[in-house]
Amino acid sequence: MKIASAVMFATLLVTSAASAQHMMSSVPSSSKTITNWYKQDVYDQSDSTIGKIDDVLVSSSGQVDALIIGVGGFLGAGEKDVAVPFNAVKWTSKNNKKYLTMNTTKDALKAAQGLKYDRDTTTWVPAK
Repeated sequence: MKIASAVMFATLLVTSAASAQHMMSSVPSSSKTITNWYKQDVYDQSDSTIGKIDDVLVSSSGQVDALIIGVGGFLGAGEKDVAVPFNAVKWTSKNNKKYLTMNTTKDALKAAQGLKYDRDTTTWVPAK
């Protein structure tokens, strides 16, 4: 019984040590939280709301590639989802308030290719 307990304890130590290798004791100072973008309103250059970020797309290498912005509609009904490059959305500060802006118009977003989320493949695909 003592041998079995010792083997189980040794296995637990090895497993714990291997798991600890994948943990971080701190985060890089340049890191940004996804909540700075996700579900945030986006404004045009004249401070009018043009949409809301509905999704953040990350590449297989971990880089943020694109943002899905919901535009138009009311309470989600009639909303159109479009993809924009991540670097097209910028942080702006005005009157001690930070918010997201984009150098485009609501009409331009409405005219862009619409997308829909395919739950089966967990990807965004062109809307028909």
